[in-house]
Amino acid sequence: MHKVKAVFALVAAILFAMSPVYSSGFNGFSAGQFPIPQDTPPVQPAGYAFSIWGLIYIWLLAGALFGLINRYDDPAWDAMRWPYIVSLVLGAAWIPVANISPAWATALIWLMWGTAALALMRAGTRDRIWLRTPIALYTGWLTAASCVALGLLLAGYGVLSQSTAALLMIALALALSAAMLALRPDTPEFAAAVVWALVGIAVTNADPVNWPVLALSGAGVVALALLVLRGRPDRLS
Repeated sequence: MHKVKAVFALVAAILFAMSPVYSSGFNGFSAGQFPIPQDTPPVQPAGYAFSIWGLIYIWLLAGALFGLINRYDDPAWDAMRWPYIVSLVLGAAWIPVANISPAWATALIWLMWGTAALALMRAGTRDRIWLRTPIALYTGWLTAASCVALGLLLAGYGVLSQSTAALLMIALALALSAAMLALRPDTPEFAAAVVWALVGIAVTNADPVNWPVLALSGAGVVALALLVLRGRPDRLS
């Protein structure tokens, strides 16, 4: 059964990595997908930030392949596989859903985040490069992306203004990130993915300058860096 789960994990990673191929790709929701068009929404990172998906896809694939060949019966790997598989299977359907319905895509990405976070919590401490790093990067980016999606939904349906939604969702992403880093201080890669998203949001809000969002994004980068530095060196090995 352990080997079967390892095979499922690799298949899920392959399906997830192929999702941009069998869909039209995704670089953020379009303005017209919302009742209130979201033109240059302050909560959404600049387009280049989405390139991190390439790194995530490749690293998840490499990690799943390594796990199948070398660690299929290792409890440190096996414990995280079911939530990992569920998250990636959901992720394989996310781009087609996002291109049709931001609301359903938002619900789906929060499920992806929840199962990815559970996988990261269950991941063992060995094989950092192959196990912790890809899952941490994936979960970190999903932490930011799920908050971005919810912020767009809140502004796009008129629940909050664009700037208020951006500030609230950045704060939520930072709170979730702080909690995750408190539970897994051995995953600075998680923080790196969130920082990447925050820098992308800062770029979006640099011209024209949106000082509140820009300031909170910058403060978030500093706060996450400090949280990582506070982690014990032996936990980062």
